Amino acid sequence: MSEKPVVSGKPAMSAQTAVSVQTAEGRGAVAVVQVTGPGAVDAVDACFLAASGRPLAQQPPGAIRFGRWRDASGEEVVVVRRGSPDPAVEVHCHGGAAAVRAVVRDLVAQGCVQQPARPEHAPPGAAAVTLDAQLALRHALTERAVGVLLDQAEGALERALREIADSLSAGGGVDQLRQLLDRAELGQRLTSPWRVVLAGAPNVGKSSLINALLGYSRAIVFDQPGTTRDVLTAAAAIEGWPVSLSDTAGLRAADDPTEAAGVELARQMLQQADLILDIRDAAQPDAPSAIPADAPATRRLVVWNKQDLAPAPAGSLSTSAATGQGVDDLLAAIARSLVPHPPEPGAALPVTAAHAEQLARALAAAQRGDYAAALQAVQALLAPAGSD
Repeated sequence: MSEKPVVSGKPAMSAQTAVSVQTAEGRGAVAVVQVTGPGAVDAVDACFLAASGRPLAQQPPGAIRFGRWRDASGEEVVVVRRGSPDPAVEVHCHGGAAAVRAVVRDLVAQGCVQQPARPEHAPPGAAAVTLDAQLALRHALTERAVGVLLDQAEGALERALREIADSLSAGGGVDQLRQLLDRAELGQRLTSPWRVVLAGAPNVGKSSLINALLGYSRAIVFDQPGTTRDVLTAAAAIEGWPVSLSDTAGLRAADDPTEAAGVELARQMLQQADLILDIRDAAQPDAPSAIPADAPATRRLVVWNKQDLAPAPAGSLSTSAATGQGVDDLLAAIARSLVPHPPEPGAALPVTAAHAEQLARALAAAQRGDYAAALQAVQALLAPAGSD
């Protein structure tokens, strides 16, 4: 497939078509470039090669299409065509500054006028929760997060809340509120990653394992116990969900002040973890867990590492950081633990802590039979964007 020519110096389109970057610079792994105005579809079509081969102009509003930018070897992008009230197209590309600049430059060459980001582009009468989702979209950390937030920005949460309001008016809605509230953690983690901490005794292979999970040598690995003196953290996308992986110092009594400080920091990280990976040595199956007794009763996975050197207990989650065996199973287990019930496309979920707090108030009121108070709490979320 040949490269699409991008003509420089093209005059601006008659009714202004604007391009703006909707994501905070350098914040997320995915950037959102928005094109609005009568020439939006044509401008993007001139630069976008859809995997389906069909021009964006032939796609219905709301369509999400994968493809490449400019030519068959170009940047992978996701393009979303929006409909009313105004023609708009969103280009979701790599979050790096150079990639974003290239997309904007090509669109300007098509006659678009670059403008500052305009996050307050909710349709007239849209609820505040819809604008909140559009703002959250600017900070999405992965492509999958973008997709879920885009559903909310397109009104999925608002529609669900209106249905709940109708149910509350009829003396129901408790189950709907509970189901929506159950998704609150997921909604907030789309812009702030889950914290997964690898912990265990010295020399059980935590650093090697985090390298295997990430696919590159993020941590420096030595054979000497106590090598990791600080917390090493790296961002990852596990089945598309944003995760912060932290490799901590080996948990043991330490005489060396520097190592002791690392152990204390590891204990602090355990207190903040969303998921603890309790890493153990398959060659020492009788060794007790090194996780402190005062660690929170949070999600935990026991992982038997070094299975290439010794068999792990039957039926256990086991890995070999050296050979890569079991790493894919561990990644899948992490994803299941963090998101046991992934949302279906178009499913509603709250995206901010404020949404969750208001829904919790509504649920508590409905459970005690005060449906008027519950309805008031839900209606507060449905207030028009920009209202006091």
